[in-house]
Amino acid sequence: MPDLRNGCMGSEPPEEARPADVLVLFGAMGDLAHKKIFPALYHMVQRRHLDIPVIGVAKAGRTDEHLKERASDSVRQQGGNIDEPSLAKLLNLLHYVGGDYQETATFDRLKKALGSATRPTHYLAIPPNLFINVVESLARSGCMKNARVIVEKPFGHDLRSAQQLNAALHAVLPESRIFRIDHYLGKEAVLNLLFFRFANSFLEPIWNRNYIESVQITMAEQFGIEGRGKFYDATGAIRDVVENHMLQVVAFLAMEAPTGLHCDSIRDETVKVLRTIPPLDPKHLVRGQFKGYTSQEGVSRDSKAETFAAVRLEIQSWRWSGVPFLIRAGKCLPITATEVLVKLRKPPLDNLAGNTCNYFRFRLGPGDIALSLGAQIKRPVQTWCKCRQNSRRWKNKQRTRWMPTSASLEMPCTEMACFSYGRTRSKRLGPSLSRFWGMPVLYIPTSPGRGDLMRPTV
Repeated sequence: MPDLRNGCMGSEPPEEARPADVLVLFGAMGDLAHKKIFPALYHMVQRRHLDIPVIGVAKAGRTDEHLKERASDSVRQQGGNIDEPSLAKLLNLLHYVGGDYQETATFDRLKKALGSATRPTHYLAIPPNLFINVVESLARSGCMKNARVIVEKPFGHDLRSAQQLNAALHAVLPESRIFRIDHYLGKEAVLNLLFFRFANSFLEPIWNRNYIESVQITMAEQFGIEGRGKFYDATGAIRDVVENHMLQVVAFLAMEAPTGLHCDSIRDETVKVLRTIPPLDPKHLVRGQFKGYTSQEGVSRDSKAETFAAVRLEIQSWRWSGVPFLIRAGKCLPITATEVLVKLRKPPLDNLAGNTCNYFRFRLGPGDIALSLGAQIKRPVQTWCKCRQNSRRWKNKQRTRWMPTSASLEMPCTEMACFSYGRTRSKRLGPSLSRFWGMPVLYIPTSPGRGDLMRPTV
């Protein structure tokens, strides 16, 4: 493969550009691996992007079979039709190394398991307090030669620990071999925010402080900590999702257009946004816990870790000065949903259209973005309706508007006019919108290759 970066046609790529020949997954029996990493590896195998050994490292007392059962259960829980040959191939790639991360013998066993591999990639899907010890132990055992390291969020627990971690990584690896990632950014719906903003020119004239009054970003989860008490008590909602997931959504919403889709171009624009956010004022932060949190397994009885956080941010830029960005995130809330509510400024006259429905609402579902537009209508509808999940019709046959809701939820539908654009696909429509909060829907498949953007439908 030619090295296009150096303009050397026909020459061998430099060592750092060659693909890895083994993936080492630290935390292989953990929650992140089960929910995200194993399904991702399965899809890579299915698309013929993964054919190297995968070594799972976790606590002692397990075997290869335990790891394979865990991976199989992870993939099958994702639902849908499972490609059994692809799953079998993934399971054949898995190998287990058990031991304590604090013990040298664990890394000696890993060195032996690597065998003749010369370009390992180490994925640290473990708590951040273990990062430095694991990186230093990998270096001492000789497992860092020609290696890459992927560091999952959170990157430390404060500024000082983040700086220490950075120094520890640079002591054993060059910057080009260090990957600090946030798995949330791999969600297609999050990436679609960029396509929606910059591929639809109608947004640009109003996407600024002259027309937008506030931006609200909510990440609500109906479930609790689900057996992750020890991790969550040392992390809390702010470190878990606000300082990474939610700030990245803020950056995508507020950034200027990148020069291209290259990762460096997008990163440069997001960094500019983050640099314009001043330090938080304590009066602009609310923290809380759901009832019963301190009785959860692994949680300290006097824990001060928050399970809910609300933050008000300011972005001191020409485009956004004076527009508050409001972030909410929490567990054990009435609904599981991630959405962005962009409230527009009040129109000059409100005798024809009130300001109660003057907004854009983005619902980030699996794969696509659903956008509702609020608009006042002359005679509000006072009909109560109840729709089945995945339904695309009102039970009230006199009206042709469509609204998906959950099977057990009843809601009044008033003061809403409905708009529907884009090519919808019924197989994906229900799951992504099944709990929409009684709003008319503008459904937009925004990534390239999904049909014309903003094409009206009947």
